Amino acid sequence: MFAVRSLAVKHGGSRALLRSAYTRGMPRSLVTGGAGFLGSHLCDSLIASGHSVICLDNLFTGNRQNIAHLDGKRGFTFVHHDVVHPFDFDVDYIWNMACPAAPGHYRYEPVKTMMTSVLGALHSLQLAHRTGARLLHASTSEVYGDPEVHPQPESYRGNVNPIGPRACYDEGKRAAETLCFDYRRMHGTSIKVVRIFNTYGPRMHPYDGRVVSNFIRQAVGGEALTIFGDGSQTRSFCYVDDLVAGFRLMMDSREDFTGPVNMGNPHEFTMLELAHAVARDAGCTAQIEHRALPMDDPLQRQPDITLAQRELGWSSTINIEEGIPRTIEWFRTIRLADYPPPSPNVMQPETQAK
Repeated sequence: MFAVRSLAVKHGGSRALLRSAYTRGMPRSLVTGGAGFLGSHLCDSLIASGHSVICLDNLFTGNRQNIAHLDGKRGFTFVHHDVVHPFDFDVDYIWNMACPAAPGHYRYEPVKTMMTSVLGALHSLQLAHRTGARLLHASTSEVYGDPEVHPQPESYRGNVNPIGPRACYDEGKRAAETLCFDYRRMHGTSIKVVRIFNTYGPRMHPYDGRVVSNFIRQAVGGEALTIFGDGSQTRSFCYVDDLVAGFRLMMDSREDFTGPVNMGNPHEFTMLELAHAVARDAGCTAQIEHRALPMDDPLQRQPDITLAQRELGWSSTINIEEGIPRTIEWFRTIRLADYPPPSPNVMQPETQAK
């Protein structure tokens, strides 16, 4: 039997009543940005393990198709809402995933991106404080900027340009972490902060401008693979299933382990190595087109995951030899017309900085 209760979203002082079906005894989770790449996979995991899930998203970079398979599932509710405005639900867990995370998107709306990071975190924390819910905040490796320490441990404070074209995202995420820890110190709010390193997999937006989605879309479409710079810059790529498993472990970890904790795959690749791997798995010849390296593009990015291994027993298990073919397979099943670029910036050179 369903125990149905009214839920409310506060927006500009008004209160729009919604209905959501909760199953008695089910843990209640709110996933902000739940129709996005990471959020939708997290919703899958939560529903599969018996949570009631409210998926909150304004669909700027998220896509309703990412969660269409969950419509009608027991305990799943989608709410169209922007986290820059307050929201109010009775929940046990809050998973704050909401924010444009690809350079082409956040450069198109830099002020909105920063407000999404800061106000989205603030409103999530206010809700956690009111309800006593535990909050997991999705931060990013971008807080380290263009690192002068390699690999990057959580103790490294970063090398971020606060006035550069990426600062709206980098500094927004840094400020959101500050809010999390201030709420912890002031109110005893239960927080968990995860710093995500480059993640890939099915449901990436084909036009998000990130290197994996760019390469796969280009390879599947028979286009040249675009590399910015000479291709020697490095990234470490984590498959989405591994990251979601890490989220779940972090949320369930002991109260005094707040993070921040790095989550990513420490195996490092150059852009040229990744391009050839994608071309090989897509069954095409690797035609490379070089373009100028964008401003503030980090030359190295590799997580030190010692803390996650020690405290959570977590490490990535799916390598790119397995993950890239899975992602290519998904790209071959979609119609690109169903995923229009959310901004006119996604195809500019700056978009491969992530």
